[in-house]
Amino acid sequence: MRNRNTNTILRGVSILFLIGAFVITVFSLIAYSRQRNTYPSGMTIAGVPVDGLAPAEASQRLLEVYTSPIEVKYNEAVFHIDPGAVGFTIDVETMLAAADLTRTGGSFWGGFWDYIWNRTPPESNIPLSATISEERLREFLQNEIASRYDTPPAPAQPIPGGTTFLPGAPGQTLDLDRALAIITTALRSPANRSVALTFNETIAARPTAENLEILLKQIVSTSEFDGLIGFYMMDLQTGQEIHFAMNNKQEVITEPDIAFTASSTIKLPILTSYLVNYGTNLDAQTTDAITRVFRVSDNSATDLILERIDPNNGPIIVTQNMDAIGLTSTYISGMFFLGAPNLIPGRVTPGNSRADIFTDPDPYSQTTPSEMGILLADIYQCVQNGGGALAAAFPDKVTPATCQLIIDFLALDKFGALIQGGVPDGTLVPHKHGFVLSRDGVMHDISDVGIIYSPGGNFVLSIYTYHPVQNIWDITNPLFVNLTQAVYNYFNISAQ
Repeated sequence: MRNRNTNTILRGVSILFLIGAFVITVFSLIAYSRQRNTYPSGMTIAGVPVDGLAPAEASQRLLEVYTSPIEVKYNEAVFHIDPGAVGFTIDVETMLAAADLTRTGGSFWGGFWDYIWNRTPPESNIPLSATISEERLREFLQNEIASRYDTPPAPAQPIPGGTTFLPGAPGQTLDLDRALAIITTALRSPANRSVALTFNETIAARPTAENLEILLKQIVSTSEFDGLIGFYMMDLQTGQEIHFAMNNKQEVITEPDIAFTASSTIKLPILTSYLVNYGTNLDAQTTDAITRVFRVSDNSATDLILERIDPNNGPIIVTQNMDAIGLTSTYISGMFFLGAPNLIPGRVTPGNSRADIFTDPDPYSQTTPSEMGILLADIYQCVQNGGGALAAAFPDKVTPATCQLIIDFLALDKFGALIQGGVPDGTLVPHKHGFVLSRDGVMHDISDVGIIYSPGGNFVLSIYTYHPVQNIWDITNPLFVNLTQAVYNYFNISAQ
C-alpha cells in the first residue's frame, strides 16, 4: 500500500517538474525571441552602442549622432559645421543590414542554448559606412573660414625722412589640407566632434616696389642736391625695375632715358668689349692693365685696352658691341689721352636728342642710367644661367666664365664711397664709379654703377648726377649713400 502511494507521488512530482520545465522553456523561448528582435549586448554600429535597440531605434540613434554639428575652433573663433552642408552622409541601410546579419544570421537554437546558460554573446562592431564630398568641404573651408579669419601679412613700411623701414607683421593662413583631414576624422567620429584647426604663418612681406620708389624720391627731395639725378635699380631675382629722374627735385620723364657723361663708368663697356672679342685667356700684361683700370681707374691703362681691341678703331668697336645688345645711347668715340681724335663726331643718340633736358654730356663718352644698369644685369644673368642679351648677341664668344671675369675685375674698385658707402662692410659690390673735372675746372658729373650682393637679394644700381654749376662732393656722396642704403634695407628688412 505504501509503495503504491509513493509511486503516485513521484509520478505527480515528475509531471509537475516536466510541466514547470516546459513552462520555463516556453517563457524562455518567448523572451529569447523578443531579445532576438533587438540588437545583442555589446554591439555597436559605427561606434554607437545599439544593444537592446530595435533597428528603427538604432537608425534614429545613428542619425542623431552623425547629423549633429561638429564644433570647430580656429584662432579665436568658434563655429559649428553641419555635416550635410559639407556633403557628409551615412549609409544607414547598409550598416543596419550588416547588423541584422549579425543579429539573426546565427543558429536560432544555438543562440537559445547560449541564452539559457546566460552566455554573453561576443561583442560586435559594425564599421561606419559614410561618404563625404571633399570638394564641398574644401569649398566650405575656403569660403566660410579662410576668407573670414585668415590674416594677411602686413608689409614693412618705409619711415619717412630716413632710409629704414618699420618691420611688417606676419600673417596666418588656414592649413587647408590639414583641416580637411581633421574635420573628416571628426565627422566620422561619434564622440570626438570638437576640433581645433591649425594655420601656417606667413612671413611679413617686403614693402612694395612702389613704396620703395616713393621713399627714394623723398630722399632726393629732402637732400641738399638740386641738380639732375638719374636713378635705375633692378631686382635681379624678379627683374623688377625702378627708374626715375629728378631735376632740381622735380620729377622728369625717363623715356627716352637721359644721356650723361659716362666718365670712368665707360670702362665697364670697354672691358666687356675686350673680353667679347679676345676671350678670357689674358696674358700678364693685359691682366695688369685691366687691374689698373679698375683698381685705380688708370686712364692710360684703359687706352692700352682700347688699342688691344683695335689699334685704330678700338672705341668704334666698343660702340658697335654696345649697339649689338641694344644700348644705343652708350658709346665712346675716342681715347682718354688729351687731344685724342673724335672718331664718331656728332654722334646722335636717343639719350642726347632730348630738348627738355641738357646735361652737357661729353661728346667722347656718354651713357644713360638704365643702359648701364641693364648691361650689369645682363652680365649677372650670364653668370647665373648663361642668359641675358650679351650672351644672346655673342653666343660663340660669351660664356658664364667671360661674365664672371668682368665681375671679378669690377670687384677691384674699392673706392668705399658712393654706392659702396651705403652697404655694410664686407658686402660684395662689383662696381665702377666715375667723376671728372670739366674744361672749366669744376666737377659737374658724379656717377656710380654696380651689382650689390646681399643676403636678402641681389640688385643692380646705376646712379648718375649732373649739376650745371658745381656737383659738390659733400652733398652728392651722402645722397648716393642714402639711396643705396634704402635699397639695401628694402632687400634686408631684418638686418637693416
